[in-house]
Amino acid sequence: MNHDILIVAAALILGYPAAWLVNQTCLRLAAGPSPLNFRVMSPVFSALLAWGGLAGPGGGLLAATAILAWALAALALVDALTLRLPNLLTYPLTVAGLLVSLFLPQPDLPGHVIGALAGFGALAGVASLYRRLRGRDGLGLGDAKLMAAAGAWLGWQSLPTVLLAACACAFLWLLFQAVRQRSVSPGQPMAFGPPLCAGIWLAWLYGPLGILVS
Repeated sequence: MNHDILIVAAALILGYPAAWLVNQTCLRLAAGPSPLNFRVMSPVFSALLAWGGLAGPGGGLLAATAILAWALAALALVDALTLRLPNLLTYPLTVAGLLVSLFLPQPDLPGHVIGALAGFGALAGVASLYRRLRGRDGLGLGDAKLMAAAGAWLGWQSLPTVLLAACACAFLWLLFQAVRQRSVSPGQPMAFGPPLCAGIWLAWLYGPLGILVS
């Protein structure tokens, strides 16, 4: 119980600086601040960090969870604002995931390298196929690079869970938009980065779907 209280207290303290860092990232990479102000972002980040600390892997991986939460939040916001996922975040996140894999309870660097390659290849292949069939881009390479980061952090076994969770989040968002606007244009662009970030976060905290249902 004392350990949980310490995690929540640390999350409350770190909420504001984490929100400030994400806002600064948006300023640099999205050419504008996040549309959310600190009064909204700080408690959201505190809740996110507390969630990660309580549900995620403990010990020395607490810092890794906090870094992942910050990176995913920054990527989600930048993609929502600009419809792009900058290499300045996706590349270091992939390298960090491979390094973190060495300190997991069951280290499997080859499995995480395979996950990074498979994650990138899967979405890059979908993007290429869509471009050939429709004559326009439907999925950016930034999404493929983010999926590579997912494989680096989680290993190849978790990639189906990430995609399933991301598609579910995207569907719920489109449903919300349809209810709010009464209609959604089929050609309306949608950032897939935020749903992907949500899928990565859930898989990091709870593992692949096969583990959840076993």
